[in-house]
Amino acid sequence: MKKSPLQIARAAYQPKLPAALKGNVVLSEGAATQSVADQADIKKLFPNTYGMPTIQFVAGEAKKYDAVNVGVILSGGQAPGGHNVISGLFDGLKKMNPNSKLYGFLGGPSGLVDHKYVELTADIIDEYRNTGGFDIIGSGRTKLEEVEQFDKGIEICNKLGIKAIVIIGGDDSNTNACVLAEYYLQKKCGIQVIGCPKTIDGDLKNEMIETSFGFDTATKVYAEVIGNIQRDANSAKKYWHFIKLMGRSASHVTLECALKTQPNITLIGEEVEAKKQTLDDIVTYIAQAVANRAAKGLNFGIVLVPEGLIEFIPAIKKLISELNDMLAANQAEFDKVADDQKIDYVVKHLSKENAAIFESLPVAVSRQLALERDPHGNVQVSLIETEQLLAEMVGKKLAEWKKSGKYVGKFATQHHFFGYEGRCAAPSNFDADYCYSLGYTASMLIGAGKTGYMSSVRNTTEPADKWISGGIPITAMMNMEKRNGKMKPVIQKALVKLDGGPFKYFASKRDEWAINTDFVYPGPIQYFGPSEVCDQPTHTLLLEHGKNI
Repeated sequence: MKKSPLQIARAAYQPKLPAALKGNVVLSEGAATQSVADQADIKKLFPNTYGMPTIQFVAGEAKKYDAVNVGVILSGGQAPGGHNVISGLFDGLKKMNPNSKLYGFLGGPSGLVDHKYVELTADIIDEYRNTGGFDIIGSGRTKLEEVEQFDKGIEICNKLGIKAIVIIGGDDSNTNACVLAEYYLQKKCGIQVIGCPKTIDGDLKNEMIETSFGFDTATKVYAEVIGNIQRDANSAKKYWHFIKLMGRSASHVTLECALKTQPNITLIGEEVEAKKQTLDDIVTYIAQAVANRAAKGLNFGIVLVPEGLIEFIPAIKKLISELNDMLAANQAEFDKVADDQKIDYVVKHLSKENAAIFESLPVAVSRQLALERDPHGNVQVSLIETEQLLAEMVGKKLAEWKKSGKYVGKFATQHHFFGYEGRCAAPSNFDADYCYSLGYTASMLIGAGKTGYMSSVRNTTEPADKWISGGIPITAMMNMEKRNGKMKPVIQKALVKLDGGPFKYFASKRDEWAINTDFVYPGPIQYFGPSEVCDQPTHTLLLEHGKNI
């Protein structure tokens, strides 16, 4: 495989580790944990892995480890740094005992069930160090939820002598990891399960998981392109750019990109929900900002829109909830309905209030709400072109205002959706270091005989050698939520906190950014150079830790 000069130079980069992991480590246990909510239900479902203590690794005396065979799975959507998690896991296992082996299950969790795997040797690992993507073994979205799947996993683990499985994924994938860990303890089959926190959406975090890997790189990629568009807008001075960004369930990506680039308008879904805003409220807000700038002769600007915005609008959220439940209960019947009659079917089976809201939406949006479902049976909000919908509705409102003299400018738009562009980028130095440390920590958790834990690396606004390595029981992050019409245990998503440092800083600046042209142009990710340029964490992390940006 031919490599670019950057790939060649990047392959030589040695990720930085927390000081405690550079030598011999011992395990220090913290307090016992409980789930973030629904404690009784979670404890009942996970009697063997509930209430375990937090863990921290500290420097200690040398210890002899037996050789161990480990399997690794990449699960869900890609995120920058996944290859470094596997590299750190491999190096940690080999340091404990050079005879240890690492097997990669191919194509995600289905590789475990279908017994498709490859042994990951040093030659293979070295080809993928510090690279983006998940192509070393591939990923997939198969859910590990059935006993038959778990037992298939036992079969292949017994065949290969695997004593531990590391699942690298987001909240759903790590929920599956917790279910698997519980089952394997119940069956006493001697297979540990460890999770690693991945998602560019940034919604898998808590006190022990300060950030999910890939968020840093992806937001830097998006911010670079937003900055480029801002510069174009400021040069041409004739377009309003509506930019939709990844993040279905939370607006962390959009908020971070706003902090990095200072656009004119940024919509935060969590605020929309908290203020019970309607679609017209949002449109009016944007239109007023457009009119205010037009009064200054500025007929251009930037609007950032989170992918999941439509689901945060309370009335539409209520509609979507009923839609999900109704279709889950009537899926077989719905599937038999002709496509041109599905909309009528939906309207007839909704409450009067939600049917009215459904019929008030543009046809394209109502069709997507009714017809496009994800593997969980939920609306695929990423397919709803919210950025274009808002641009069209703002245009109509401005046209009305123009008739009354309330608006005197010109309004032309461009639309963008940045998603896949950030998922497989070469990881930033932060993500390269963080992911390597997560993988290395996972190997230490295996060496310590732990299961049902997620690898944790904290204190990440400090230099890497001051980072704190350890683990948190996955059950500590869980609550009960409705999925496909049934209550299920899942890791609680972390939403943007409106009383948190990142949002409060943004809120204090957005009125200035709306009327002025205070654009920031971040430029591309820098891999080589001064630490203050190359190694900086996200603005979100800095502000969450009370630091300046």
